[in-house]
Amino acid sequence: MSDISYEEWEPVIGLEIHVQLNTRSKIFAHSPNRFGDEPNTNIEVVDTGQPGVLPVLNKEAVDKAIMFGCAVGARVAEFSKFDRKSYFYPDSPRNFQITQFEMPIIIGGEVIADVDGKTKRFEIDHAHLEDDAGMLKHFSNFAGVDYNRAGVPLLEIVSTPCISSPKEATAFATTLKAIMEYLDISDCNMDEGSLRIDTNISVRPKGDKTLRNKVEIKNLNSFNFMEIGIESEIRRQIRAYTAKPYEDHELVVPSATVRLDVVKRETVLMRTKEEAKDYRYFPEPDLPPIILTREYIEKIRRDIPELPHERFKRYTEELKLPEYDASILVNDKMLSDYFESALKHHDSPKSLCNWITVEFVGRFKGTGTKLHNSGILAEHIAKLVSFIHSKKITGRIAKDVADVMVQIPGKDPEIIIKENPNFQPLSDPSAIEPIVDQVLKENPQSLIDFKNGKDKAFNFLVGQVMKLSKGKASPDVVKDLLTQKMN
Repeated sequence: MSDISYEEWEPVIGLEIHVQLNTRSKIFAHSPNRFGDEPNTNIEVVDTGQPGVLPVLNKEAVDKAIMFGCAVGARVAEFSKFDRKSYFYPDSPRNFQITQFEMPIIIGGEVIADVDGKTKRFEIDHAHLEDDAGMLKHFSNFAGVDYNRAGVPLLEIVSTPCISSPKEATAFATTLKAIMEYLDISDCNMDEGSLRIDTNISVRPKGDKTLRNKVEIKNLNSFNFMEIGIESEIRRQIRAYTAKPYEDHELVVPSATVRLDVVKRETVLMRTKEEAKDYRYFPEPDLPPIILTREYIEKIRRDIPELPHERFKRYTEELKLPEYDASILVNDKMLSDYFESALKHHDSPKSLCNWITVEFVGRFKGTGTKLHNSGILAEHIAKLVSFIHSKKITGRIAKDVADVMVQIPGKDPEIIIKENPNFQPLSDPSAIEPIVDQVLKENPQSLIDFKNGKDKAFNFLVGQVMKLSKGKASPDVVKDLLTQKMN
């Protein structure tokens, strides 16, 4: 696929991101909004479309939609309403979806994200509330439908076609995901389907401002697959246009819905694209419009917590964290909250960040366990770092203590150090001096190099003493003894 170049073509990409809101009950019924229960247990008459039943709007879902709108600087509509979208499929028990087609609750807005070191603003067209469908489950010789998901509240966020590469699509989607997590309006668990992405892709000759037919890739449930799917579809369309340069482009790449074949890393046609008229939209007769006051919207706006972009700014400007370290924390809300807890017990942001994101997260890599739910208390990591800063232990001993903290989660590092003689630091000059003498005797060339003005030789000798002492010697005492003896 590398034979096709982007040089003469411009991708135009828009995303539709479906986010399940973490309300306690469903959007139009009292049944629980809960993942993982036995099939068809979290249902009632509204979810299964029984004749004569009426939907009742969940206020919590509306509040969460308003919160999102305020967070992205959108206009929250004071008047919005629901419509029926007709389609016939086994996972839709009513044969229609209740959605907002003509008058959505959120209009406009933007998301700021970094792409390859550059900041870009992505425009949101609108976001609307709707109910989710059930889930088809395929077995060896039959299929079943689980209606537990039917009626779960969705917020569908539709971008403008402002995205021009797979990386930009990922930056936009991951930033939106982080905003949802910081607002605590969705867990955004892509494995469980809490966040699903449809991508709309077209390509056009560079300089052309008209939009060509778009192709939609449905239900991508990972950012990696999204990038693969977008890249594959872009190249497929460029190949098609290049092979038939004189044919009507409307016929060369017709509007269609495709899926990603993960094994082949290619998009596969599912069906030709439906138009709005195919869904026979009309106003939902069983639900009144949503009417909001400015005061109600502003009250929700005032309660919005710190958002990812604001936290990143605080980490880099106030806490003086490098941008890379700040982004690692901010992009993982649970880890960032853990870091915030540790900061309450020791005010050394850079050291805490390093020990949390490198030393401890690194120790859990590949285990399936996350630091925030490992049982290790944030205040214990703060205490360990404070011991290093106060020179009660060396950094080398601290790494050994960290190993024990991982093996016995919840154990106080102070107790771990007291119980293990090997974790007691060496600070007595008389105990360290023989080691210094041995290192100087074994490395005469380093002594000559130091006297010739090579400072690196001194650091090398310090390292050799620390190595011989198994990291237990006080670095300050080692440096003093070396300075005395070398002068």
